[in-house]
Amino acid sequence: MLPKNFDPTKKYPLLLFLHGSGERGNDNTSQLMHGASLFAQDENRNAHPAIVVFPQCRANSSWARIGVEGGGADREFVFYEKSKPTQDMLLLEGLLKYLKKNYKLKRDQLYVGGLSMGGMGTFELVRRNPRMFAAAFPICGGANPKIGKRLRKSSWWVFHGTDDKSVPERYSAQMVEAMEKEGINIKYSVYPGVGHNSWDNAFAEPELLTWIFSKSR
Repeated sequence: MLPKNFDPTKKYPLLLFLHGSGERGNDNTSQLMHGASLFAQDENRNAHPAIVVFPQCRANSSWARIGVEGGGADREFVFYEKSKPTQDMLLLEGLLKYLKKNYKLKRDQLYVGGLSMGGMGTFELVRRNPRMFAAAFPICGGANPKIGKRLRKSSWWVFHGTDDKSVPERYSAQMVEAMEKEGINIKYSVYPGVGHNSWDNAFAEPELLTWIFSKSR
């Protein structure tokens, strides 16, 4: 989505948003289910002119390579400190190169966020590109706490619901703890009694967009 009255000679911030596993496919529509309407609101487009991109991950793939042990309520995610990128992560990085080449971007105002699988992908994309993003906002995601040192160049706002059964809140909590030890500029919003759909709460945060677009590298 280009800004209103887009001027190809002018530089704009770039915001990249990564969807969750339920929106995978190749219809170039499903990934807009959560969050797209927030960025498309006239008042937000007027207040924060930016190029906003919602890429779509293929079915049966992922933004990050993550292991799963057990099943059902006993399922545990295994977050690797280092792993080979998925094909979709490589394509995502290729998309970023394309955007940088074909649009005038404010290189000090590149942002990334995502929910669930996309929250995990947010951590992974910043880990792989530690000097690229001014701010990142993973929602109900997680990563390996040992990657904290590679996340220091970005400002972070992390979100999770305490009653999340799909991706337990402890995965965000352990990341926040590790990042705080690294002195990272981080906010953590935990929503009591909220399940996996904590993105509804995150998108309702009145300061979210102001916070994102206030950050520069």
